[in-house]
Amino acid sequence: MSFAEPWMLGLLPLCLVPLWLNRQEGRVYSWLALVPLDRVSDIASLLLRYLSVAIIACMVLALAAPQGRVTQIERTGKGAQVVLVIDRSASMDDPFAGAGVEGRVGETKSGAAKRLITQFVDARKDDMVGIVTFSNSAMHVFPLTQSREAIHAAIAAAGGSGLLQTNIGAGVTTGVTMFEKMPDSGSRAIVLLSDGAGRISPKAKQKISDWITRQHVNLYWIVLRQPDGISIFNPKYIGVSDPEEPAEIELHKFFQTLKTKYQAYEAEDPKTLQSAIQDINLRERKPIRYMEKIPGKDYSSLFILAAVLLIGLLLLIKLLGINAWKQATPRF
Repeated sequence: MSFAEPWMLGLLPLCLVPLWLNRQEGRVYSWLALVPLDRVSDIASLLLRYLSVAIIACMVLALAAPQGRVTQIERTGKGAQVVLVIDRSASMDDPFAGAGVEGRVGETKSGAAKRLITQFVDARKDDMVGIVTFSNSAMHVFPLTQSREAIHAAIAAAGGSGLLQTNIGAGVTTGVTMFEKMPDSGSRAIVLLSDGAGRISPKAKQKISDWITRQHVNLYWIVLRQPDGISIFNPKYIGVSDPEEPAEIELHKFFQTLKTKYQAYEAEDPKTLQSAIQDINLRERKPIRYMEKIPGKDYSSLFILAAVLLIGLLLLIKLLGINAWKQATPRF
């Protein structure tokens, strides 16, 4: 048995308080012969002390949240280990480039991404999903998990305001590190959503290339185009060696050099974003094996029930003691 809140066990010495305190009677007698013998009350007084000890012990143990042993079960399904790397720069709160043409008019890129990612996660019950956000730096929101409740909470938490910078290199490297301590299920992918790209240093490029290859991670980049933004598929920039080449084109070319599978998409409205996510859904659906953790039984309720029953017994014994006192009191 383990405890979710083991620090609460430090309150156990409080169990000794009923044994240490002396009970004070509510009446004073000038002559002890007037006090009747009451063995029932004497026994009840002793029982009340030990019942109080047991009640305090049960309450402390309930607060410590005792739990049974966690078990693991191997399961099979179709899906992947997916890390969502989401851009949270300030520009993500702007509308799509084509928001006034089709799709949901006025819906921001971050709002559409949140809505469609939630649908993506709900449609893939066997996936393990992790979430990373980035703007000027990366934030590790939630590790790979199969808990849909935790994933939904992480997606909701990833919607805060961002800064102006787009440190896409930090986001990708943080996403790759999530796979390091996880057994390979047979299908791994990073889904990168951003509305632009910052320049990545040669050192960061080498790190991303090495880590993605070593961890066997496929990469999908969904570019949420800015109004009047350039296209990463624009043939005008193919073969251009100008160092001032747009950051998006430069990053796209770098991703194409990776030794694992890479696929890029451009989305100008919620409809094309949904289409890109659906394509990834079809590509990353392979037979996988994974270990599901079964949480141990929570014993807190049992200790609470025991405390309630003991309190009831304590009150009953105290009531019997009062009745016995009344019957034994002499009348003059």
